[in-house]
Amino acid sequence: MPELVVNGLRTNYQLIGGAGEPTESVVFLHGMGTDSLASFHLTLAAPVSAAGVDVISYDLRGHGRTDRPASGYTIGDFVTDLEQLLAALDVRRPVHLVGNSFGGTIAYSFAAAHPERVRSLVCIEAEPPTESWADKMRRTLANTVEFLSSEANFDWIENNYSAHHRRLARMAAERITSTTMAEEVPRGPLMSMEEVRAIDCPVLSILGRQGYQSDGLDALTSLLPRGELFVFDDEGHSVLVERHRQVRSILLDWIGRHAPGPA
Repeated sequence: MPELVVNGLRTNYQLIGGAGEPTESVVFLHGMGTDSLASFHLTLAAPVSAAGVDVISYDLRGHGRTDRPASGYTIGDFVTDLEQLLAALDVRRPVHLVGNSFGGTIAYSFAAAHPERVRSLVCIEAEPPTESWADKMRRTLANTVEFLSSEANFDWIENNYSAHHRRLARMAAERITSTTMAEEVPRGPLMSMEEVRAIDCPVLSILGRQGYQSDGLDALTSLLPRGELFVFDDEGHSVLVERHRQVRSILLDWIGRHAPGPA
């Protein structure tokens, strides 16, 4: 896959041109830890491109084949990475940002910082970086670091899932323990409720009823001027993996409704 130097880091990305004359661009933002651009490459990238949409996906800093600096993991760093990647690829029209988990958090922050660059947001099991989000992230990352510090837990992962899952857990442990990711990510910059309400592009939140927002599924959507919500009743946080075909249909319909021309 091609690479660009973005914000001082070698960044692995993939650009798939839409069929015919694309009028829209989608940027996929993957999650933290075990994730990489592969999660979208294997699920949504090809069918979205086939529908006539330019598709951009990339490995976030510290993930996949992108450089892994020892520090520099604030949300502001991730937002600047995306801004500079779009500039390097000469993407001038507003884009649809599709973020899974932490990728959706980056999407919210980017939309707040650069509203003129965003056509719409589709956030899968994701929240904006508010104080409550930061509290959850601190607890989750601290528990993850503690869990991955025990060799017995890697054995448990392999015995209950697979050797592949063990390898993924190893990679996540290396990413987290060799960097300041766990310390820096929850610092933000965080968004106030007023800043969340000020996001005026269309926002679709796709959630699992048993996911991380199960205690208030419509709380975020109710804050957003143009927010919509879709809930998978029998899913948790792994919506993208478990329901990618349905998510694909929802996404293509969404782009069609929020494109200035035919998509």
